[in-house]
Amino acid sequence: MSKLQVDDIVNKDDTGSVGFSRGAVVTGVATATTFSGALTGNVTGNVQGDLTGDVVGGVTGDVTGNVTGNINSASASGISTVGILTAYSSVTIGSTNVLTAIDGKTSPGKAIALSMVFG
Repeated sequence: MSKLQVDDIVNKDDTGSVGFSRGAVVTGVATATTFSGALTGNVTGNVQGDLTGDVVGGVTGDVTGNVTGNINSASASGISTVGILTAYSSVTIGSTNVLTAIDGKTSPGKAIALSMVFG
């Protein structure tokens, strides 16, 4: 096994970064200012900036910011929504479908009465 100790690695013309035509295996910590490609396996740490593309599998931890696009199916433990939550199909909490629960407990008359009381 050889050991390479250098301060800087550049391409052969000293004009840019190196290419890893067969990939790179990183054991330990890797830091990147940009990333393009597929993240496979377990990824631990913080994503700062924009994460675009498809996320297939699970996200563990906190999501802070905006989620834009489609969430086709999700299971979450502890969702805090400040503001408006828009769901195009349904929201299920535990085994309760929220739309079904609201439909069973409200009517136009009750809505008018509540708006008169609470303004």
